[in-house]
This record gives sequence, structure tokens and C-alpha cells, in this order.
Amino acid sequence: MTTSNLSSSSTPDDARLIALAREALATEIAGLQAMAARLDGRFAQAVRLLLGCRGRVVVTGMGKSGHVGRKIAATLASTGTPALFVHPAEASHGDLGMITAADAVLAISNSGESDELTVILPLIKRMGVPLVALTGRADSTLARHADVVLDTGVEREACPHNLAPTASTTAQLAMGDALAVALLSARGFQPDDFARSHPGGALGRRLLTRVQDVMRPLEQTPCVAPAATLPEMMRAMSAGGLGAVALTDDDGRPVGIFTDGDLRRLIEGRPGADLRQLTAAEVMHRDPRSVRAQALAVEAAELMERHRIHCVLVVDDDGRLAGAVNSHDLMRAKVI
Repeated sequence: MTTSNLSSSSTPDDARLIALAREALATEIAGLQAMAARLDGRFAQAVRLLLGCRGRVVVTGMGKSGHVGRKIAATLASTGTPALFVHPAEASHGDLGMITAADAVLAISNSGESDELTVILPLIKRMGVPLVALTGRADSTLARHADVVLDTGVEREACPHNLAPTASTTAQLAMGDALAVALLSARGFQPDDFARSHPGGALGRRLLTRVQDVMRPLEQTPCVAPAATLPEMMRAMSAGGLGAVALTDDDGRPVGIFTDGDLRRLIEGRPGADLRQLTAAEVMHRDPRSVRAQALAVEAAELMERHRIHCVLVVDDDGRLAGAVNSHDLMRAKVI
């Protein structure tokens, strides 16, 4: 279609655009459902082959299949299966050296006849490297070289002209995800393992950050004895900048807490009264909420949310006050 034809065509109305979207999605869903129905022992064979790889899974593919391959390699690598992507055209010009005898290759091509890919297949086989193929043609050059062939073919593309890789690339991507999920399960990959490979992400912070990493240490935590007067307690609270003050017994164990909100409610509840002679023991909240220093920071966040408080005390293994953490500390650490 020429530029003039494109500019002169009228834009479909909203109903037509939505109908086109639903048709495309229905086509891709149908392709995935058909592929799921075809799954057989070859999928398990492919998983075992990749699971037995002593090196890395080298993913390769050309064009749109290459874009899918990069995502599959990233998913494998982040879920416990070391992987990398090698561009097949670059492989012919030196990057084939990135593949070692300890590796396995996952090659992706809908037609199975991409020139850049087929030219390196004999070299891969000569190295004795296991080869898993994701292809839509069981009789293709790629399929003939593969140790295991996973059928990712679709009846038609979502493209109205049945040309642009759409449903076929969705099928490739989904099969890659299926492999990654099966592999992570077989490896016993847990959320903590995922967090370790995503330390900069929100999940990593939630699963790796401990209270001791974000809390205010004992020397920065305002603390007084229960016998302290209200003015003494207020001075400690103001100096600490926590919005609360901890009350501890002679052994350093927290027995109460008093917050800015408690002070406001105390003043509102006793208008005109002289509060200066009140002691901390008379106004504190007894049995304050606390969390261990080794606990996950997200546990402190959940405790605050559950009890609608903005600060929790931190205790050591002996139950002695070790510090405090409030919602601002957790926000700064991007735990919440």
C-alpha cells in the first residue's frame, strides 16, 4: 500500500476497532489452545534436556523470533536456568564461539528455514550440543537438525492478511514461558531465589530487605522509663524525630509506647487540665507492637497496616529494645 493510499483511507469507528482487537485476540487464543492440546512427551523430553545442561541455554532466532528469543532467554535466566541470546547472523561472524560443548541451544523459527539460522545448524550439531527447536513446521531444516521439536505452529496469524508474525510469535513466547515454568519447578526455584536475581525490583526489596536494614538503631530511638513525666517524655520524643517514644523497664524490654497521636488525643480529652505531672506509665499504650530485627521489613509494614499504626518497636532475640522503624523508613527503602 502506498503512502497516498494510507493517508486517504478513513479511520474505522470505535466499534470496528474494538471488533478488530477482539478478533486478533481470539485468533491468538485459539492458537494457544491448539498448541496446548498438542503437547506431548516431547515437551517433557525438552525440559529434561535443558535441565541436564551443565552450561547455559543459548537461545537464538531471527527477526521477530529473535525478539521473542531475547525475552525467553531473560525469563530463563531470572528463574534459575542460566541463559543468553545469540543472534544467528552474528554467530556466523564469530559469536558462535559463545556456544560451548556444555551448553544447549534453543532455536526459534516459525518456518524453520531462516537462512541465518540454518547455516549454523550443522556447526552446532558438529559440536555435539543438544538442540531444542520451536518451530511451526515439523519437516523444516531446523526440525530435522533438532534433538527435540516443539510444535509452535498456528492455523493463521492474527494479521488480517495472514502475513505479519502475530499469533505465531505469541505461541513461541508462550512455549518459552511454559519451558521456564517447568524448569523452575523442577529446580525447586523459590520466591527467595527469584528475589536474589531481582534485587533492584519491588519484589526483591520485599523479599530481601530485613527490618535491621532500615530500622533506626537504639541510640537513635527515643526511650524513657515509665516513671518519666509527660514533659520529659515530650522532650525525648521531639529530639528523636520518630513521632513516638518507647517506654522500657530496667532490663531494656519495651513495656509501652506513646505517640504524637496519643498526645493529641490526651490534650483533646482533658481540655484545660494540667498534664505536666502525669507520668509515662499513666498515658502509655501497654504491650506495644514489636518486630524482630531479623524479620523481613515487609512484616513490619503488614503489622503497621493491620493495626493502623505508623511505628513499631524493634527487639532483639532476648526481647530487649533494639530500635524502631516507622512508615517513613519503609517508604524510603521502597518496601512500601
